[in-house]
Amino acid sequence: MRTPTDMPSRVVAGTATPAAAPRRRRLGAMVVTASALLALLAGCGGTDRGGTFFGPAQPLGNGAARTYAVQDADGHPTEVGVRLTTTALDGLPTTMNPPLTLMLDLPGQATGTAFDHVMLNWNPHGHDPLPLFATPHFDFHFDMLDKATMHAINPDDPNYTAKANHAPEAKYIPQDYIVPPGAPAAVQAVPGMGVHLVDSTDTNLVPGTYNFQQIVINGTWDGRYHFIEPMITNDWLRTNPTMQQTIKLPHNYQRTAYYPTTYAVHFDQQTKEYVVTLGNLTMHTAS
Repeated sequence: MRTPTDMPSRVVAGTATPAAAPRRRRLGAMVVTASALLALLAGCGGTDRGGTFFGPAQPLGNGAARTYAVQDADGHPTEVGVRLTTTALDGLPTTMNPPLTLMLDLPGQATGTAFDHVMLNWNPHGHDPLPLFATPHFDFHFDMLDKATMHAINPDDPNYTAKANHAPEAKYIPQDYIVPPGAPAAVQAVPGMGVHLVDSTDTNLVPGTYNFQQIVINGTWDGRYHFIEPMITNDWLRTNPTMQQTIKLPHNYQRTAYYPTTYAVHFDQQTKEYVVTLGNLTMHTAS
């Protein structure tokens, strides 16, 4: 290592010769350029793509509903869900003709998840089976099939019965979920939705005694496991609940995507919204 006395006298004296001055100016310009570039990257978020992103809102009751997706810093989706403003629970239709259905687009940041969109239904008098689900409630269908395919689930389709009865292989259906006993799947199928499945181990599902507040249903159509459906009553939402539970999963997956492992409901005190979440999204490879 050289001491200052070993260096050229022009540097030790702190003066720049004509040859050194341009070099210092060039170095200064490079520092300014590099600083500006770093500032630009910081302003754009750099490699941090994390955050919460929203789909377009639609009117619901006296308020609105919108979807959302959360990404981590690497741009991987971690949860998707629906937010309802507090006023969305008021001013809802009291008749089912026509039924209130919203097709809610997910934000682009949900790309890579299993879900294409969310179909939100308001049921002012509940729906079948009425001994279980006669309470006014919302259905949140997190659909894995696109809207056109969902629309084509129609009894006018000559293959409607065959598609309804065409269940996925058992390994692709969430553990313990079955077609409710009684009528065949094709009879129970709902146009625009498909065949609904219930958890066969849920001992609370007893007609006449079941206290319906919230439940998770799953669904199939034509050999595909294709929706997760939280059903939640209006009255229970009004209590501003906070709950989270794990959801039952298939052993295998038909499509490579991020799938949820948890389901949660809470009231966001900051935004004054009811939040329905499918979270802890985890990548699963088709197998």
